[in-house]
Amino acid sequence: MVEKGFEENAPPEEAPPVPGGGLPAEPSEGAVHRLEEQLREAVDRHLRLAAEFDNFRKRIARERLELADRAQAALVMKLLDILDDVDRIVASDPSTPTPALLEAMLLVDKKLRKELEAAGLERIDPVGQLFDPAWHEAVSVVAPLAGEPDHSVSLTFQVGYRFRGSLVRPARVQVYSSEGHA
Repeated sequence: MVEKGFEENAPPEEAPPVPGGGLPAEPSEGAVHRLEEQLREAVDRHLRLAAEFDNFRKRIARERLELADRAQAALVMKLLDILDDVDRIVASDPSTPTPALLEAMLLVDKKLRKELEAAGLERIDPVGQLFDPAWHEAVSVVAPLAGEPDHSVSLTFQVGYRFRGSLVRPARVQVYSSEGHA
């Protein structure tokens, strides 16, 4: 596309005749001003388009990563209830189900956890660690036993999960605390 004023092979704008029959040393002031304005507009348009393209490229890359992470996190969220059910079966009385069924459930549990860990899921079971409200949710408080540190996790009611470093669900825990206990 050729811009107005930039036509290829266009003869230069003729300047008014100079006394003595020669051409002036410089083009007319109006032509210089018009060409400078066209150049400024072209440079400005170029810079704007380059910046828009760069922003577009960065936004698309960021949206692709976010979309992939959201899709995987949605899958993980759906599987958390299944993991809880498997936890209940594994923790149940081994004499209730048939031994073969229990063994099969253990294998399914192991394989499912392995795949989820490979995708970036990390289990949070903080028993014995200091309570961290960023990763744990205290649902119960008990007086510390002898030798147990104050504000440490004594029991996990429901394990928590992180997905690629981001908290998906906090661990629901019981915490040792001497405050409020005699």
